[in-house]
Amino acid sequence: MMNIHNKVTALVFGSILASSTVVDAQISSQQLSGKQINTITTAVPFLLITPDSRSGAMGDVGAAISPDANSIHWNPSKLAFIENDAGFSMSYSPWLRRLVNDINLAYVTGYKKIDDFSAVSASLRYFSLGNITFTDQTGGTIREFNPSEFALDAAYARKLSENFSIGLAGRYVNSNLTGGTSVQGANTKAGQSVAADVSGYYQSNEFEIKGRKATFAAGINISNIGSKMSYTDGADRDFIPTNLRLGTALNVEIDDFNKFSVACDANKLLVPTSPVYQTTNGQVDYDIEGNPIVFSGRSNDIGTASGIFGSFSDAPGIVLKDDNGTTTEVKKGSRFKEELSEVNLSVGGEYLYNNVFAVRAGYFYEAPTKGNRQFVSFGAGLKYQVFQLDLSYLVALTQQSPIANTIRFSLLFNFGGKNKA
Repeated sequence: MMNIHNKVTALVFGSILASSTVVDAQISSQQLSGKQINTITTAVPFLLITPDSRSGAMGDVGAAISPDANSIHWNPSKLAFIENDAGFSMSYSPWLRRLVNDINLAYVTGYKKIDDFSAVSASLRYFSLGNITFTDQTGGTIREFNPSEFALDAAYARKLSENFSIGLAGRYVNSNLTGGTSVQGANTKAGQSVAADVSGYYQSNEFEIKGRKATFAAGINISNIGSKMSYTDGADRDFIPTNLRLGTALNVEIDDFNKFSVACDANKLLVPTSPVYQTTNGQVDYDIEGNPIVFSGRSNDIGTASGIFGSFSDAPGIVLKDDNGTTTEVKKGSRFKEELSEVNLSVGGEYLYNNVFAVRAGYFYEAPTKGNRQFVSFGAGLKYQVFQLDLSYLVALTQQSPIANTIRFSLLFNFGGKNKA
């Protein structure tokens, strides 16, 4: 059990304050090699945590790798191509263990083929943030609480042709971080939202690469398109993590027993980037209505649709100030470079022997100014009849990374059709 102030470090309260505007903090953003750190924050970031071991071992790729029970998270449209009649998966991951020892993510998902052209799927994601002791300003105990978040999904996928399918998913999200406890004088409540995913998947016919059978796949998934979330009455509503994922995969059959695949994904959050506000002598300037004046970028006080479409051109770039702390100009070309830095890249590979044993590895890159998650991952999978066990392990490439040494476990069961590891 921990005091609330320690859990803030572990981002327990990060969801509550995810998109609350703290102007002074934004203006005095830290510098990293001459670049302003400007991470994109949202409510319920747990929706983007990799839930399963297979993709976790492959550097968080998933948009175009072969479909399995966890496809509802990565790209629901892949389920139309799954070769089993039905299946389900259970995954578990201790989270942020370098900071705390009682945060974990549990994930259960299942699917059912309706016919040769369509499939349905459902999943439950539960994120437990451990035990927290709420205290008042004098250190007196107010109450103890176990904050948690969950998302309940349902999806439908259908082939539109021999090689292409689309998928739709609906999602209910509940984020109960305080149990109604008053925080900093404000009455809190559980945040709630509904969202949808829209996805597409292409799988080529077999072709040959130097005499070996191969297939190519590509996928796209726009996830968490939904309403904003609020944790207090009358407060500003926070964006949920709407995300664009694009991916490709190449699968090669070396011989009857050995197969290999390599995949690459690119991700971009479709929510506003925090702007940089105008300052004079180090103080934020306000308009006649009392709103801070945006110097570069765009105000994030906008709706969901505006946030999605504006997310491709709203990066403020590097804002220069004079010796007195007055904003003067935006460094040339820095806005475009910041937009590019908001794209995360993943690459992974999977070797499969006799559809029984799998070895996987991957790499993930996020720009230092946007969160600095950089890691390699690896893992293995073993299958026996309808049962499959997958494990993965993450090795951080940055110092003091809170996600270092993350372990994931997944159990999968596939019934009917062609059981593949």
